[in-house]
Amino acid sequence: MSAANPTADSTTTGAATATTQPPSISALEAEITVRRERLANTIDELTHRVTPRNILHRRTQAAKARFADVATTPEGHLRVERLAAVVAVVAVVGGVILYRRIRQR
Repeated sequence: MSAANPTADSTTTGAATATTQPPSISALEAEITVRRERLANTIDELTHRVTPRNILHRRTQAAKARFADVATTPEGHLRVERLAAVVAVVAVVGGVILYRRIRQR
């Protein structure tokens, strides 16, 4: 069994080596240049994404979109009942804070 396997392996390996030629130096240099440019572009994109100003901009846009989803109907009309509830909660919390400050003096 071991005598049959080396013959089959050497035949297929020899055929693959004979038909496959190593790439030329200019082809390797071109491939390295393309990969280097791709890596540089990826690094530039990642640097752009993690800039604090861009992160803040994305967060602001997301907050505006969430507020628009909550405060408006799909037709674009304001949801007065929701806005009134928010204003009422803010007024109550502000009143409690003001009451505590006045009471502490």
